[in-house]
Amino acid sequence: MMNPFLQVAIGGAVGSVARYGVYRLMPAGWSGFPVATLIVNVTGSFVMGLLAALLAHRGGQHLAPLLLTGVLGGYTTFSAFSLDALSLWERGQMVGASAYILVSVVLSLAAVLVGMAVGRGLFA
Repeated sequence: MMNPFLQVAIGGAVGSVARYGVYRLMPAGWSGFPVATLIVNVTGSFVMGLLAALLAHRGGQHLAPLLLTGVLGGYTTFSAFSLDALSLWERGQMVGASAYILVSVVLSLAAVLVGMAVGRGLFA
């Protein structure tokens, strides 16, 4: 079995490259709205729920450091989300910043919930 620290390092590299790919594929956004960060956080949250259900029901907890902490930790961007929200706020876009925070949190939580439900349906 691979060392968990090595799993996290390898997974983090994969997740970071995937996140960079999303940023390269996405347009800058609407009026500076951070679309790519939103997409990464929501899709990452969905996959987090899906994989959490898969690993729990199929006995794959030994892969959690690689997949959950590593790949998804490198892929999702809460720190980037925080910076984007603060940047919108500092530019005087209070409504945009508030909407971005609300939409990001609600959709990410919903994505984890849906991912877990799908995972439980597929893997339980």
